[in-house]
Amino acid sequence: MLQTLVIQNYALISKLEISFPSGFSVITGETGAGKSILLGALSLILGQRADAKSIKQNEDRCVIEGVFDISSYQLDSLFSEKGWEYDARQCILRREIRASGNSRTFINDSPVGLNDLKELGAFLIDIHSQHQNLLLADNQFQMQVLDVLAKNREVKNEYLSTYREYIRIEKEINELKENINTRKTEEDYLRFQFNQLEEARLQTGEQDLLEQESETLSHVEEIKNGLFRLEQFFSSEMTGIVPALKESLKQMQSLQKVYSALEPMVERIETAYLDLKDLATDIHARQENLEFNPERLQEINDRLNILYSLQQKHRLDSVEDLIELRDNLNKQILEIDHSGEALEQLGKKSAQLHDRITATAEKLSQTRNEAAQTLEKQLVKTVSLLGMPNIRFTVEIKRKESFDSNGRDQITYLFSANKNLELKPVAQTASGGEISRLMLGIKSLIAGAMALPTIIFDEIDTGVSGEIADKMGDIMHQMGETMQVIAISHLPQIIAKGETQYLVYKEENNNLAETRIRRLSYEERIKEIAQLLSGAKLTSAAVENAKELLKINKKD
Repeated sequence: MLQTLVIQNYALISKLEISFPSGFSVITGETGAGKSILLGALSLILGQRADAKSIKQNEDRCVIEGVFDISSYQLDSLFSEKGWEYDARQCILRREIRASGNSRTFINDSPVGLNDLKELGAFLIDIHSQHQNLLLADNQFQMQVLDVLAKNREVKNEYLSTYREYIRIEKEINELKENINTRKTEEDYLRFQFNQLEEARLQTGEQDLLEQESETLSHVEEIKNGLFRLEQFFSSEMTGIVPALKESLKQMQSLQKVYSALEPMVERIETAYLDLKDLATDIHARQENLEFNPERLQEINDRLNILYSLQQKHRLDSVEDLIELRDNLNKQILEIDHSGEALEQLGKKSAQLHDRITATAEKLSQTRNEAAQTLEKQLVKTVSLLGMPNIRFTVEIKRKESFDSNGRDQITYLFSANKNLELKPVAQTASGGEISRLMLGIKSLIAGAMALPTIIFDEIDTGVSGEIADKMGDIMHQMGETMQVIAISHLPQIIAKGETQYLVYKEENNNLAETRIRRLSYEERIKEIAQLLSGAKLTSAAVENAKELLKINKKD
């Protein structure tokens, strides 16, 4: 419910803050006083488009803020999905509009988009106007009303979950069929590519090893000559390092006998001598074992040519990439080979899901048929009291050939204001006033069935008076027992039914008109209602009549 509305620098309002209680409240005021301004401001925090012209003259921005009690709406999943900060008790919607045309929107101080504001606002406020009455002609709205009365949420959720899974499987089947058809045309080429790669017997790291061996075999003589020269550097009796170290070691060992301080040096020379001697031996072995093998070189180059050719053909850079391609081709071929089995399994699952949604859709239809009887009976009873004694109303439920997210039912509200006229869809036969009364009756029926948003009736009583207005007031007052209802009205019969009354008025300030609103006391309500009853001249009879109207709703 709407707890507080704050408006700054909007239209004719400099600053206004008003709190609303639960139950049924009414807003009154002369034509042009600014009641539409309040609704316009409220519409802005419900996601309506902004106009910089709405900003009060000579101001650079306007701010609209609404504080809502959301404890009954179970909006935690929506807030979690959107990533908004969630308070289970209270929610604040704020809209800032600048003269430059820029607009900012906030939910609990977190910046959000305009569509986010509109989505959340739909759960919080329902402004019922002549324009909104067009909803009654919408088949989707008609379905929603019937489902609310049917209290079939559990069955509907079960159906929707199964239906979505069915649609997913059907999509998967169609995609698989498309893939099968596409791959069938490519199958021979895929198998040719795979076989060529498979026959190549690719091995990870093979190319690097072959390239290294090819490089070695291509430079055998150069390498052998180099190793021979190195061996001479190490082992030559005249100039070799190893013989020189051996002689140095003997000399140091002789000196050590008379000069013990040389012991560490002897050990170091001995270590160097042994290491270099082993190294010289290895160099000699390498030089002796290395031979030029033209057959092996040809074999390696032939193998490398195969690898290079495959890489060039497939525009890949390595054997590892070729192996990945081979495995992917093998996967596609296996999918082709087993696609018939996969398609058969999906077909079985689709058939099972189809049976389930058929059965669940039938349950939905049963709940709706039962609810339709209740809606027909209760709506006729309610609306007949609103000046339409000969109303006939029927909910037509037809079965469609195909399923959608609502089941297989096609809902149409059929209406006639007279006994002798043929029942026709509401959109084709009901006048604006008749639709308005039908909507009031429908909303009164569903008010106790779910946590409805705050309903604001914007002059729904236009064109009615007397006993009909009194009955409208009774309906709104009864709705106020289970939800917050706010009515903008000029009729004393409706105004008197309100538990709280607010007066919208204009006040001159420095030759500028300001729209203001205030809550009326009991005595002020008597005077305001009496004024509406008597006209320009306030009479004692009108005052007494106003007291009588207010008696059953007196609240100090």
